[in-house]
Amino acid sequence: MQKRKLGNSDLVVSEIALGSWLTYGGGVTRGSAEACVQRAFDVGINFIDTANVYSGGKAESFLGEVLRDVPRDRYVLATKLYFPMSPTDRGLSAAQVEKQLDLSLKRLRVDYVDLYQCHRYDTNTPLEETMAALDRAVKAGKTRWLGFSEWNAQQIAASLKLPYTRFVSSQPQYSLLWRGPEADVFPLCAQEGIGQIVWSPLAQGILTGKYKPGAAPPADSRAASDAMGGFLQGRLDEKVLVGVERLRPIAQELGLSVAQLALAWVLRKPEVTSAIIGASRPEQVEENAKASGVKLSAEVVAKVEGAFR
Repeated sequence: MQKRKLGNSDLVVSEIALGSWLTYGGGVTRGSAEACVQRAFDVGINFIDTANVYSGGKAESFLGEVLRDVPRDRYVLATKLYFPMSPTDRGLSAAQVEKQLDLSLKRLRVDYVDLYQCHRYDTNTPLEETMAALDRAVKAGKTRWLGFSEWNAQQIAASLKLPYTRFVSSQPQYSLLWRGPEADVFPLCAQEGIGQIVWSPLAQGILTGKYKPGAAPPADSRAASDAMGGFLQGRLDEKVLVGVERLRPIAQELGLSVAQLALAWVLRKPEVTSAIIGASRPEQVEENAKASGVKLSAEVVAKVEGAFR
């Protein structure tokens, strides 16, 4: 497993990160979830990403239990806040930053997280209030570094003008099927020492090749799951699935799976520090981890991107 330095922080994280959205504490059984975390450590993954809202706090609680006997310096732990945790608890106000971070630390059973992230931008709270509260959290030792998810370039630039602890990470959606951040978020962040931790690099499993054109989703897939399939509604487009099938011979020629090829394509970007995977079985963790260190030639990159044109 290759590792990369996260922005201007001192965090060195695995190129593949283990995420917990929709899975742990939610749509995946406890035994399978524990096996996935263990396999992640076995293959050299040291970066674990979660959020307070995942499974209503249950993802954090699960991680707190499964990691309690793991030496704290063996893993890098990231969580987030913004989305509603109750009818009155949401957003990035100073009160919410303090309250939600304390609750996350309690569920995670740790004294600090390595990275605390704004899950979205809060248009209802002054940016200075949010940044000042996050700055206090850093100075109090409750988080080592700060990040954000899905902020646009204007919002990022505005945060950097304020006299508080600077962000070191950005967490955008990024994959072969979603390349929006390349236009302005990636260049700005590269200039400002902010690394990219990308989510959904396999487009909720679409880029694994498990979904075939004209066929029903496999019974054991995310799309077939009542608990996890909602975000795939309408995304299994026939044209997209045909494009994924065009990746198969390219991957086979390189000795890779379709998923490994799609992850290697994401990791080809120097701006990308780590790609977050979701896994319901330990074999998926192991397969995806093998994308780390794969180098794609310019010719292969052109073929991969041409599959969807």
